[in-house]
Amino acid sequence: MSKKETLDQETRNARSSGGSGIELSAREFEMFRSYIYEKSGINLHDGKRELVRTRLGSRLRALDLATYRDYFEYVRDDRSEQELVNMLDAISTNLTSFFREINHFTFLEQKVIPELLRRREKGEREIRAWSAGCSSGEEPYSIAFLLATRMPDGAANDIKILATDLSTRALGKAAKGVYSEEQVKTVPPDMRKQWLTTVVDEYGDKRSQVAPAIRKIVKFNRFNLMTPRFPFRRTFSFIFCRNVMIYFDKPTQETLVNKYYDVLAKGGYLFIGHSESLTGVKHGFRYVQPTIYQKPA
Repeated sequence: MSKKETLDQETRNARSSGGSGIELSAREFEMFRSYIYEKSGINLHDGKRELVRTRLGSRLRALDLATYRDYFEYVRDDRSEQELVNMLDAISTNLTSFFREINHFTFLEQKVIPELLRRREKGEREIRAWSAGCSSGEEPYSIAFLLATRMPDGAANDIKILATDLSTRALGKAAKGVYSEEQVKTVPPDMRKQWLTTVVDEYGDKRSQVAPAIRKIVKFNRFNLMTPRFPFRRTFSFIFCRNVMIYFDKPTQETLVNKYYDVLAKGGYLFIGHSESLTGVKHGFRYVQPTIYQKPA
């Protein structure tokens, strides 16, 4: 039996196995896992098979496709890569909140901002930050709130925050900057008063929208961290990449961390998630404290 015939038989067996929806065979899962790893660096272990089946099932229904193999071929053959974007959107988990992992923002306020102010006195006025894996925007807006509030008047014109993610769905929400009253509860009261305005949605519910002055600071772009060489011409003062590397294996983490090193300014900081560690990863950073690293000056 040829490889194609074997795969066809596995698909037929999976479809006839019963249960709700279309089944995802082991071979099909391996096809998706390899392709997703190649395109995004996301490393899906065997325990993610049901997640992949469930989340990609919606794409099969949307495209009226009969099997997961049909869908795989559809994604692979789509030269525009729009369906690749849709697939990665479907499997991405976008969980975040304002001022999440507050110790990072405390460090930013007590340590990083004073350093940035000293550099401003020496003529280094521009502040560039990157929120990599920004999800629906709470992280970069939290950074912008803090910098705009704690820096002197006029400094907002010098603050530029790049916020990137693979998910176009999350980025679309982030760019609007509209959140529920429950979501903004973790924003400090002074910042909430200064940088959030009340709006009413189409259902008559009150929502909070990020002020234009803050939205002007943050630029949202879709960006794949697996890009071989980051195309940035200027370096960043600090980078937040939190709860992103948990999806990558060690070799991918090492490659990514060293690419961050290359685009950080000397003395710049890298913040990673509390569930992450650079143990076993070769890099040139100086350890500062758990989840915070600095590029030597």
